[in-house]
Amino acid sequence: MAILRFNAVEKAESRKPVFIEEVKKRSELFGANVFNENAMRQYLTRDAFVGVMSAIEHGKKIDRKIADQVSSAMKEWAMGKGVTHYTHWFQPLTGGTAEKHDAFFETIGNGMAVEKFEGNQLVQQEPDASSFPHGGIRNTFEARGYTAWDPTSPAFIYGTTLCIPTIFVSYRGEALDYKTPLLRALNAVDTAATAICKYFDKNVKKVSSSLGWEQEYFLIDKALAASRPDLALTGRTLLGHSSAKGQQLDDHYFGSIPSRALNFMRDLETECMLLGIPVKTRHNEVAPNQFELAPIYEEANLAVDHNSLLMDVMGRVASRHNFKVLLHEKPFAGVNGSGKHNNWSLSTDTGVNLLGPGKTPMSNLQFLTFFINTIKAVHDNEELLRAVTASASNDYRLGANEAPPAIISVFIGQQLSEVLEELEGVTDGKLSPEEKTDLKLNVVGKIPDVLLDNTDRNRTSPFAFTGNKFEFRAVGSTANCANPMTVLNTIVAKQLKDFKIEVDKLIDGKNFKKDEAIFNVLREYIKSSRNILFEGNGYGVEWEKEAKKRGLSNNIKTPDALKVKISDKVLSMYEEMGVMSKVETKARYEIEVEEYTMRIQIESRVLGDIAGNHVVPTAVFYQNMLIENVSGLKTIFGNDFEAHAKEQIKLIKRISEHIEGIHYKIDKMINARKKANKIQNHEERASAYCNKVKPFLDEIRYHCDKLELMVDDKLWPLTKYRELLFTR
Repeated sequence: MAILRFNAVEKAESRKPVFIEEVKKRSELFGANVFNENAMRQYLTRDAFVGVMSAIEHGKKIDRKIADQVSSAMKEWAMGKGVTHYTHWFQPLTGGTAEKHDAFFETIGNGMAVEKFEGNQLVQQEPDASSFPHGGIRNTFEARGYTAWDPTSPAFIYGTTLCIPTIFVSYRGEALDYKTPLLRALNAVDTAATAICKYFDKNVKKVSSSLGWEQEYFLIDKALAASRPDLALTGRTLLGHSSAKGQQLDDHYFGSIPSRALNFMRDLETECMLLGIPVKTRHNEVAPNQFELAPIYEEANLAVDHNSLLMDVMGRVASRHNFKVLLHEKPFAGVNGSGKHNNWSLSTDTGVNLLGPGKTPMSNLQFLTFFINTIKAVHDNEELLRAVTASASNDYRLGANEAPPAIISVFIGQQLSEVLEELEGVTDGKLSPEEKTDLKLNVVGKIPDVLLDNTDRNRTSPFAFTGNKFEFRAVGSTANCANPMTVLNTIVAKQLKDFKIEVDKLIDGKNFKKDEAIFNVLREYIKSSRNILFEGNGYGVEWEKEAKKRGLSNNIKTPDALKVKISDKVLSMYEEMGVMSKVETKARYEIEVEEYTMRIQIESRVLGDIAGNHVVPTAVFYQNMLIENVSGLKTIFGNDFEAHAKEQIKLIKRISEHIEGIHYKIDKMINARKKANKIQNHEERASAYCNKVKPFLDEIRYHCDKLELMVDDKLWPLTKYRELLFTR
């Protein structure tokens, strides 16, 4: 079957597909608009190619001469594809992507012009940083910010623009983006993990973090979505009664993909192929009109860039198909929300997945080392992992409809739990030859067979082992993957660093053999991390009680969850691992707290507007129609009219009660908001919005949703759930 391909200029101007050639295989499209290794081999000189590859593989600096050669080659390659502009593409702390387009066009005097793109324009630019979130890092009058080329993520073409992935830093060098700390965390885990790998294989020179994200989303008809002010302004429905049919029949999940949605997916996948995003899987999700897209896993930095790019591309492609993509974690009450499961692992430059078992006891001991150290890292930093998933939008999702709860736990399955129990029972101290043989053959040696049948999954687990990787399920669908990946790689790097210190102490100080030292330390880690392991139902009240006994946190609300980010422990860890300074960490905390406040503030204002200016006037209008009806019945039936108008009178009274309830709650909400706005401390203000303002959202919604069931359907001003969720 032929795949539609798009002309770049036509696509940018009209967004309509144009047949320019037929391609029979997606692999022929893959990376066509990416300045990847294949393109570099064709356009770069040998010296330039070696320089860029050294920067990618070994982190070596690219000198100005090489940068000039690369920029010239990029320009030649891009202009050959109809490109007219270039941009430094970065990921500021807004949660989206940012770009400022400059033309290749330059004047040279005497009425002449040339197309120009030099090394300094490739390597660094200075976008105005004044309006990006900074968390107090700079003063209002200090607008300087710098973008710097990240050669580890290849440049790509979107529309008629050459996009160059970059980091974004302040005038003094503090990170103002998501990418910079991620790159530092990836370097930290590379250093720490490589040192551990040398216990098992001296040939390992590099360890890379891999990520495979799973993006869930809703597709809603664009015209219907535009009719909802709440969807337009907040990304979710702030009111709306549940449809009689929702997801209770489970008939949408993995069902036949609707034709209109499938056409969107095909178009999106074609765009992804051209951009080098290796999308692999598509399917219906549980809720009506909910879907999922997942790629083949990649190196974490590139995977993060691809997911950020995808979220932008999805919106543009959806618009061509008269859809609106909803990425909010909970756009509709009463049905599944959307997550972005982050599947994480570590792999060596020798081709070994460190979270996958091998064929020998030694390779399985290596697997156990990284497996148990990851569990220990999660146990010691469970509050931080919860904090990195905390947001105003994800709070609506966590703890319901198959989303994991706010309590962080690790699911590894019964069989691996038994393996850890056997390891925990290993003799403390030096092992006899018989004990070593028994341990390696009967415990470590059987791990591959154990994992063959260990395929069950716990959908309520925030952090689950799924055979050869860990799946961080608590991440929300709107999240930038760099945030959870920075935390996860940092805590694992820190844990591996501490592990090596402990093992080397046993080897040097007590003359333990290497394997004995590793087993002894792992044994203690299993004991100290036992509380984080949980195989049961994460939704049960029993688990909340049990988790409290185990000393695990249950920070349901974002303002409470975020506080750990500025704890002494976290601040010191980031500094020790070279990921973020205290200034950078505190700035991010302030930004996230402020964003939470603003999200709830916007939602409360929008709901007050809709309830007061849309719902109440409609209810009053319908109530007047009922009153006219009752008056007419009185004219006909005289004093006996009440017997014939009993239900109408009841309905008039109920409508009045709900109108009164709406007005009363809106007034209370506005007053609570005014009080919160006067609070100067950003933490206290966020707490006030969370505890004093946010509860009114549900209370006002209750009255509005009741009126939706009473008012004539022809009069109701808002598109209903049954129309939004079941329009094909």
